[in-house]
Amino acid sequence: MIEQSGEKSLGYWSAVAIGVGGMVGGGIFAVLGLAVQLAKGGTPVAFAIAGLVALVTAYSYAKLSVAYPSQGGTVEFLNQAFGVGLTAGGLNVLLWMSYVIMLSLYAYAFGSYGAMFFPTASQLIWKHVLISAIIILLTGLNLFNAKVVGELEEWVVGFKITILILFIAAGLRSVNLQSMQPSSWAQPFQLIAGGMIIFVAYEGFELIANTAGEMRNPNKTIPKAYFSAVGFVIVLYVLISAVTLGNLPIKLIVVAQDYALAAAAKPFLGSFGYTLITIAALLSTASAINATLYGASRVSYIIAKEGELPVVLERKVWHQPLEGLFITSGLTLLVANFFDLSSISTMGSAGFLLIFAAVNYANYKLYKQTRSHRIISLAGMLVNLIALGILIWQRANEAPKEVWVLIIMLGLSFTIEAVYRQVTGRGIKLHSTSE
Repeated sequence: MIEQSGEKSLGYWSAVAIGVGGMVGGGIFAVLGLAVQLAKGGTPVAFAIAGLVALVTAYSYAKLSVAYPSQGGTVEFLNQAFGVGLTAGGLNVLLWMSYVIMLSLYAYAFGSYGAMFFPTASQLIWKHVLISAIIILLTGLNLFNAKVVGELEEWVVGFKITILILFIAAGLRSVNLQSMQPSSWAQPFQLIAGGMIIFVAYEGFELIANTAGEMRNPNKTIPKAYFSAVGFVIVLYVLISAVTLGNLPIKLIVVAQDYALAAAAKPFLGSFGYTLITIAALLSTASAINATLYGASRVSYIIAKEGELPVVLERKVWHQPLEGLFITSGLTLLVANFFDLSSISTMGSAGFLLIFAAVNYANYKLYKQTRSHRIISLAGMLVNLIALGILIWQRANEAPKEVWVLIIMLGLSFTIEAVYRQVTGRGIKLHSTSE
């Protein structure tokens, strides 16, 4: 299903903003403390490793976006490569479930930062109250006034990037480099695993694919936008983690794991900086929830149109795919309230590593249509699979229950698809022109 827009309205900078806004959502606020716990003084290296995995994958996304411009994005790429079958269906259901995990991560971070404004004794209760409240509130806003929320998204993205740059500029002056000496790093295997478990912080660059049909001069604009967005965010994350490690001892970062960025700002920006970062985290995670809710409900709608999810999700009420929105929000409420940060991050990172491996394979398979160098896509697929293997191995040793949760998530994706196909007989519908 290739969808073309009559008027090309997006240029290079708009595309970069979409990619950066997608990545710098709630991820960095949520997983920074977890990254430090795993990688210790090597956290900047862990973020760089994860960023390189994203950068290699961006090549395949860029090529596929030019060849198959569609609002479906990843869904369209997988369908084009794998055709009618259980593989594409299961992967697309996994994609939708991975978006639910991302929503849960953002909501968890929102609750964690917001709870800091309440007395210590009641913070746990307030965390869960805030987690549930923000999901319900933004579901309502998407239901009744998605356009207004979408317009607010632009200034929120600008605000959070400005605050993070301020955090870096102010904190670099007082960085203690001793805290990042190689002797303080985790073991190499643990370091890589740390980068992979926080890979979710780079999820979001693929959103550029969903707007490819509206870009001016896509052959040049799309590849430049992908690489610029991912490259910028790699530098941003490396600097943020360096400033955090250089201003706050690792033990204190781990203690403040759920709100590490705010805690790291206090030594050089004082209480004002702590409050400012907390407010930025709340706005950032809320905007990320809003954007992902909007996108995930439409992903479920597109997948249903392709015949991979129940047809009820294909229905629209008030011109919006509300069933997809409600089911996505309901699942998010469950995951965000009943799983811890490490489990959520593991599920999200693993889900997207597998999806990205499949997208790299899609570009490898469709190299003639996308005019790609097969070796780059093959390398991208292998890198993602190796990263996934390291993540699973590390978590199997450190937290076996997380691996079981991951296995259940993967199994459910393909089981749901297989059972649904058996019961309904629906299959994927491939289109070569706009509907």
